[in-house]
Amino acid sequence: MGFKCGIVGLPNVGKSTLFNALTQTAAAQAANYPFCTIEPNVGEVAVPDPRLETLARIAKSQNVVPTRISFVDIAGLVRGASKGEGLGNQFLGNIREVDAIVHVLRCFEDGDVTHVEGRIDPIADAETIDTELMLADLDSLEKRIVPLEKKAKGGDKEAIALAALMTKALVLLREGRAAREAKLDPEEAAPFSQLGLITSKPVLYVCNVDEASAATGNAFSARVEEMAKAQGAECVVFSAKIESEIAVLPFEERGDYLEAAGLPEAGLDRMIRAGYHLLGLITYFTVGPKEARAWTIVKGTKAPKAAGVIHTDFEKGFIRAETTAFDDFVAAGGEAGAKEAGKMRLEGKDYVVKDGDILMFRFNT
Repeated sequence: MGFKCGIVGLPNVGKSTLFNALTQTAAAQAANYPFCTIEPNVGEVAVPDPRLETLARIAKSQNVVPTRISFVDIAGLVRGASKGEGLGNQFLGNIREVDAIVHVLRCFEDGDVTHVEGRIDPIADAETIDTELMLADLDSLEKRIVPLEKKAKGGDKEAIALAALMTKALVLLREGRAAREAKLDPEEAAPFSQLGLITSKPVLYVCNVDEASAATGNAFSARVEEMAKAQGAECVVFSAKIESEIAVLPFEERGDYLEAAGLPEAGLDRMIRAGYHLLGLITYFTVGPKEARAWTIVKGTKAPKAAGVIHTDFEKGFIRAETTAFDDFVAAGGEAGAKEAGKMRLEGKDYVVKDGDILMFRFNT
């Protein structure tokens, strides 16, 4: 089960520097000119989770396998992208394929790094990108809804329902508001997500600040945090320059570097976790002497579907799941202790897996 976050923003805001730091490679060109990333670059990164290391120590696991999330570096958009400016059509198509949007905003001043619009204003930058994405969605829906309404007039029930959903989105977009603001009934959520609207995707704002502001943020990032709060979006402050330097350091030296910079942890770790949370994801674990492993599922997933993430046979032949909460597993010193303390439960097909559960699946082959 793969989950992708698309990194977007105007040219020269630090997207490719961020991507390079995320993947610890130089795959994305971080040159100081627009459209240096001609094709989207995709990199998978581990989701930081200290619980996994704790479980591995207790179980004396030989291997530790973290869960992962993908980030897609999408070339810089510009004003007019919805009409094809700056290779806009290609890049907008790439954004449609991701699950969430990581919107990088320039929150630093540097005369050596050109801003595509000649000023530093992260709110205006966000509005420029948002406008292009809304215009792209508006154009897409207005083309699709015409034939659908003809079917709806003929009594086609599926067309009637779909046209109603499109209309909800169109009303918002015509008012200059994102499709994610639509008020949906529970049964409408799935078909609405299948409309392929860019502005229906959740957003994480990443404020790229100067090195001196990495720990506290600055006036620019404070404005973005206010905007994100008003939208119900998430926001992370970090310095792409610092993170790119940390990324090439040996692991054992990173702690000293962070301490010297006054940072409790790497900004990338916070960003990765925020992206994970933004997608409504949780982690469960399988633990044994051979391997301690983290698995990604969507919050609300039931045990059989969670088992299917490991292998489809586990879901098809699911009988029950031996389940232990993380805190109980740690307090009991492992699987044997948890069983003796009565902390291991047998859960059936209707059990909704919780974040941090340690699971062992029983299934028929």
